Amino acid sequence: MRLPVRAAFYYPWYPENFSAPASKYTPTAGRYDGDDPAVVDRQIRDMQYAGLQAGIASWWGRGLREDRRFNLLMAEAAKLRFSWSIYYELESTGNPTSAQIRSDLSYLRKYADKSAFLHVGGKPVVFVYADGDDACGMAARWADGAAGWYVVLKVFGGYRDCARQPQGWHQYAPGGRLDLQQGYSASVSPGFFRYDASTPLLRRDAVRFRQDVLSVARSKAPFQLVTTYNEWGEGTSVESTTDWPSPSGHGVYVDILHEVFAANPR
Repeated sequence: MRLPVRAAFYYPWYPENFSAPASKYTPTAGRYDGDDPAVVDRQIRDMQYAGLQAGIASWWGRGLREDRRFNLLMAEAAKLRFSWSIYYELESTGNPTSAQIRSDLSYLRKYADKSAFLHVGGKPVVFVYADGDDACGMAARWADGAAGWYVVLKVFGGYRDCARQPQGWHQYAPGGRLDLQQGYSASVSPGFFRYDASTPLLRRDAVRFRQDVLSVARSKAPFQLVTTYNEWGEGTSVESTTDWPSPSGHGVYVDILHEVFAANPR
């Protein structure tokens, strides 16, 4: 796929996580089941309506629910001409060795070698989360372990100075409204209201969101990212809810993405 790519972070955690950890919001579609092809089709069409070419699906390891559900995501994407990438979460809970990274990516080739997996420059794209202690050592481990992949790491202080560089960088911080990593990525969040909080970290404001999406669209950043499509526990979703429905059926925030991205083609 040619750059720039517009994509949203996606969570195949439902219906389980509607109860634990739950959410401040109720999806318009109700407590949907991520194992239902009709649900996945609706969500892919929703993201396409928003002007997105890809979703970035949370992945915690082989054989787990996110991995099992990725088969369905890929199957439906192939039908609808959509793309998926993986959000490699294991980096946030430890420091996987280059050998483990190489092993995990070898396993993920069963998805990544398919046309519905996001590719840039002929390489499959993997996004990598990180913890607060990660630094240039992470970049080195991924440089050694991810040959043949287009790696987009999460930023940290001083990331531009690392001797070993990945193909791209992104920020994942939906508690902030807008993030620009010059030359790499631009990210926008509709809001942040955790299931266990009494007040939102980032209040929802459709007018503000429209302005921020416009900044993302005009940034010309290689990756233009939405945090998130459906992370209900943190309340960062753009997917429609009973709190922000719209006549289109897509919800206020997806409507805004649709309008702004259509007016500012990539």
